[in-house]
Amino acid sequence: MLSDCQSRDGAPDIRGIEGRTARAGVNILLDECVPRPLRKLLANHTCRTAQEMGWKSVKNGDLLTLAEAQFDLFITSDQGLAYQENLRGRRIAILELSTNKLRPIEAAVAQLRDAVEKISRASSVA
Repeated sequence: MLSDCQSRDGAPDIRGIEGRTARAGVNILLDECVPRPLRKLLANHTCRTAQEMGWKSVKNGDLLTLAEAQFDLFITSDQGLAYQENLRGRRIAILELSTNKLRPIEAAVAQLRDAVEKISRASSVA
């Protein structure tokens, strides 16, 4: 999760929220609220948007259930997801961004890529 905390350089800090870890070769679903250009920052992974999947306006719980069948990682900037949904037992890793503004996300691209890689490595050990 890119949390509301910021590092000294102003870039968002990254923390994970509950969910299983992803396998190597991360297949990522981007939530509607995440800027589409984010996929370019994660070019080494397969990224699809909820809109591309035909899941526009699908509620979070249903979206996560759909995503679990096809994706390893769900990226969202929905700050309330952990409070709105019971994430215990989910079979998908979730990364929560503290913003949906592209510039701060780009400023934290190294942290974002590192988090995705850690998710990938953790699952290959599990």
